[in-house]
This record gives sequence, C-alpha cells and structure tokens, in this order.
Amino acid sequence: MQNEFEIKKQICDIGKRIYNRNMVAANDGNISVKLNDHEFLCTPTGVSKGFMTPEYICKVDENGNVIQANKGFKPSSEIKMHMRVYAKRPDVGAVVHAHPTFATSFAIAGIPLTQPIMPEAVIALGCVPIAEYGTPSTMEIPDNVEKYLPYYDAVLLESHGALTWSTDLLAAYHKMESVEFYAELLYKSKMLGGPKEFDKNTIEKLYEIRRQMGLPGKHPANLCMNKDTKNCHNCGCHSHSDNGTGSVSSIAKSASPEVVAEITKKVMQQLGL
Repeated sequence: MQNEFEIKKQICDIGKRIYNRNMVAANDGNISVKLNDHEFLCTPTGVSKGFMTPEYICKVDENGNVIQANKGFKPSSEIKMHMRVYAKRPDVGAVVHAHPTFATSFAIAGIPLTQPIMPEAVIALGCVPIAEYGTPSTMEIPDNVEKYLPYYDAVLLESHGALTWSTDLLAAYHKMESVEFYAELLYKSKMLGGPKEFDKNTIEKLYEIRRQMGLPGKHPANLCMNKDTKNCHNCGCHSHSDNGTGSVSSIAKSASPEVVAEITKKVMQQLGL
C-alpha cells in the first residue's frame, strides 16, 4: 500500500502528464486522491500542474477544510467539485479535472460524447454527458454535476472542461486520456464526413464483454440524459446493473462462449489489461 508521500509524488507525476499532453494550460486543472473517508490529498490553487513537487500537495477533510498545507499553498478552489464526487460515489478513490482541447471543444459547443464509434470507448468509457454550466469555485458546478454521478464515470463541464473519476488515480487519469482520445477521433471523423456508428446488436455485444471483464464503475448508464431520453449509445434496450455485471442480454446469450472469450481477450489486450 502506498504511503502519503508516494501518493503525493504520483499526483505530481499525473500533473506533469496532463500538462505535457496539453490537457491544461498555465495553472488550470486539479487532482485529488482519497486516503480514507475523512482525509484527501489535493493539488493547490494557483500553481502549474506541470511543475509541482510533493510539498505543494495539500490535505483536506471531507468538507474541503484544510488539514495540512505548507506555507504559501492552499487547496484548489474547485475542491468542492471533487468532494461532491466522493460523497456520492463511495467507490471512487481519485478525481481528475482538466481542460483537454478536443473534449473541451465539445463542451463549449454543447455536444456530449455519446456516439458509439470504437470498441474501447464503448467498453471502457461509455457515454460522456455535459453537466450544465456553473461558475468556477462556487457550489454551482458540484450541484450541476451531482445528478450525473450515479450513472457515469466522466462528464464534460459546459464551457469549462472535463471531469473524470475512478477507483484510483491512475485509473481516473486514464479515463481523462480516453475522453480526450474519443473526442479527438469523433472530431476528426466528423471532418471526414461523419463517423459510422455501431448498431444496437454490436453495442450490446460490447456491453456484454464489459460485464464479462467485470470492470468497475457506473457504466453504461441505463438512461443517457443528453440524448432526448434515449438510452445510452442509442441502444434503447439495455438491462444491466450499475456495477457492469448485470443480466446477460439475449443477443449476448446467442454468442458462443468461445467467441465471447476471444473478443474479450483482444479487447483486454488493446486496453492494456
């Protein structure tokens, strides 16, 4: 198990990654990690995420109050958003907020990432809705994000950026990478005349692969709130539990165990699992 200093170093490493990947500019973005129900580590306000060292990292309680911070540092002004995620999702161990350029462009344009265009995105990410605009550093953002927390593991923040969360920091960061990669591919495919979306049968098979893999998180959502009450990925016919291990669809039942096993193996290799 990692000690606090090792976690602080990992936060700094992830900060450098999001900075070097052009997911943040200047002092943008914030990162947090849950130590226990009452203690959380987080990045400070007003510093570049690409140049942090462990002594920059602050410790707060579940209400965002400072437990420990070195002189000259105070917690991110967006810590309220992180605390809301932890409060509503006890399975979450880390939260990442960034402004990746393609994903943020979709957030500014008001376009959610809901088109099923590649297996990895459908299996590992699911739909990414847009949480309504809120004034930064106020309770408006956490209030607007809250209704999406039971159903998704990532959201776009209208005219702001992206927010991802998962069981640990590396997994939360990987979701941010996946959101940006998905957004970039969707953008470029639109420039080529529009993406070819998977049909309902293909999506159901991909969802069943996810169930077989037992991946954590709240995916896929039973109801995608940003697609005019249509179900997630426009399937219209899902039946599964929040933890991704729900009942097997009739379509998936028709596939042989050998086929499912082989597809699962290939997808897991592509996802690096």
